Amino acid sequence: MATTVELRHELAAAPVPIWKNRTARALFYQIVVLALLAALTYFFVHNTAVNLTKRGIASGFGFLWNTAGFDIAFRLTDYTVTSTYAKALWTGLLNTLLVSGVGVILATVLGFVIGVARLSHNWLIAKLAAAYVDIVRNIPLLAQLIFWYFGVLTTLPGVRQSFDLLGLVFLNQRGLYSPAPILQPGFSLIPVALLVGALAAVLLARWARRRQELTGQPFPSIRAGLGLTLGLPLLVGLLFGFRMTWSVPALQGFNFAGGFHVPPEFMALLVGLSIHTAAFIAEIVRSGVQAVSLGQTEAGLALGLKRGIVTRKIVLPQALRVIVPPLTSQYLNLTKNSSLAVFIGYPEVVAVFAGTTLNQTGQAVECIALTMLIYLVISLLISFFMNWYNRHIALVER
Repeated sequence: MATTVELRHELAAAPVPIWKNRTARALFYQIVVLALLAALTYFFVHNTAVNLTKRGIASGFGFLWNTAGFDIAFRLTDYTVTSTYAKALWTGLLNTLLVSGVGVILATVLGFVIGVARLSHNWLIAKLAAAYVDIVRNIPLLAQLIFWYFGVLTTLPGVRQSFDLLGLVFLNQRGLYSPAPILQPGFSLIPVALLVGALAAVLLARWARRRQELTGQPFPSIRAGLGLTLGLPLLVGLLFGFRMTWSVPALQGFNFAGGFHVPPEFMALLVGLSIHTAAFIAEIVRSGVQAVSLGQTEAGLALGLKRGIVTRKIVLPQALRVIVPPLTSQYLNLTKNSSLAVFIGYPEVVAVFAGTTLNQTGQAVECIALTMLIYLVISLLISFFMNWYNRHIALVER
């Protein structure tokens, strides 16, 4: 009579029918799903191409090299009305990146300040921070943008009654006018010195961290790093000349000439995005700080450290591990919410390409597809960087 062990070996050696093999079934289901997706994609693409052909609408991206024929009021490139649609797309993209990048920085700084203020032992500061969060988070972003543009900036005085700061900076309903640098030949030495100083500051900070881990002796790496980052360009400028002059805005006729002009559309969008996103970041910071054990703070205070040092050196580094993942979502939201600028006339990528260009060319599929692709790439780059940073500060390396 066969033993139980022998029966088990015989059952294990027996061939398993393919419909009972989990790996084979999983592979089969994946192939079926991919085939359905491919068929669905082909159906939509073919149907769209047939409909465009019936209506006599040309498809393809050849229109990008045609003359755009429209102006873009605010631009960071040498775009003109004779430039191509591709140049218009690039100009709108740079405008989107500019307001998103500056907005992320301002929202992060303001959000961290408000988030820490919510945990303040000062009753007034804590309540004001809580009121800011509750009010701003519950007002739609579009309503805030309309308020800042139509309710604040467009109600400023006219050009001749501008708010004047030392005769250098002027603010009126047409925007902000400030001095602008005019770079002369040889100025490139200063940016190179700034880059070298910043790199030296990073290397110094790493050396100071290793030194403290080995000896326990701290090193003022922040002050030394700032000295290198700012001092080296200053030294190069003093030795070789700053090679830069300033263009100061001056009232000529009905407007200012010279200097740098920030239009009210950009200001309203930047303020609205920063204030709105900062309210959400503040709650993320508050929850991240509260996630750190209270014993960490008590241990730091018991060692005689000041509360500010405990917060900066002990609590926040641990809280970042909780803060960074949801913070990534807020950065993505701010970047995508910049598309609301079309309602106040700021020429970002949606207004320029999915708006004006689409209306002039009729290439709806191509314009919308490129716009979606641009936001997809920007979002993936932000996610990639934030995921890298999150792994960098992780408590346990994976």
